[in-house]
Amino acid sequence: MSDTREDGFLDGRLRLAQPVRGYRSGADAVMLAAACPAEAGQSVLELGCGAGIASLCLGWRVPNLALTGLERQGVYAELARQNAARNGIAMRVVVGDLMRMPSGLRTESFDHVIANPPYFLGGTAAAEPGRAEARHEDAPLRAWIDAGLRRLRPGGRITLIQRSDRLAGLVAALDQRAGGLTILPIAARRGREAGRVLVVARKGARAPLRLLAPFVMHQSDRHSADREDLTPAAQAVLREGAPIAELFAKVP
Repeated sequence: MSDTREDGFLDGRLRLAQPVRGYRSGADAVMLAAACPAEAGQSVLELGCGAGIASLCLGWRVPNLALTGLERQGVYAELARQNAARNGIAMRVVVGDLMRMPSGLRTESFDHVIANPPYFLGGTAAAEPGRAEARHEDAPLRAWIDAGLRRLRPGGRITLIQRSDRLAGLVAALDQRAGGLTILPIAARRGREAGRVLVVARKGARAPLRLLAPFVMHQSDRHSADREDLTPAAQAVLREGAPIAELFAKVP
């Protein structure tokens, strides 16, 4: 893919190429990486890795991970490989469809699975095919979760980010197969409804569901100027690469 531009993530610590007119990852991918509780030496599979933004943010924060990305669109998979090489982070990228899992991956299991499934069920799709495929659901949400859980080792964790109005579908798909569900609502501003949720669950666990206090992204109560006004917590995650996985581990 020649029509790309280089974006800085984690305050420029990562320089990652993305399509100029295709699907472009942003804050959601960084938040997903920050929520994954992976530790050095563990293995991580990202379903629908795109240009590799979430996996590479995670790989920057946690050293010595065995990162694997599965991506259906070959041009994005190649971007992910190039981004990994450019930033000196080892990452294997497999071209394939989670609905027809490549044979090599079907024989593997992982300590962690992360995913940012498409957000939209209907509506007008983007004109650019790559962007449309990344944003509008083709494989059902349940299929994403099924594919992730099948690739997890017993006791492994799945970490997902999704629109808040699809939380019921997430919980239903995880029910009876993964427990210890911990849900972190993400609100743009104080007093606003959460637009996103981060969900972490453990395969085979039976611990009860936990609903955490919202993570607020912006300091002011309303957008008043064309400038960044991130909260200190959001600044730490998006600019410094700080984890929020520790929030999920706290005992209530």
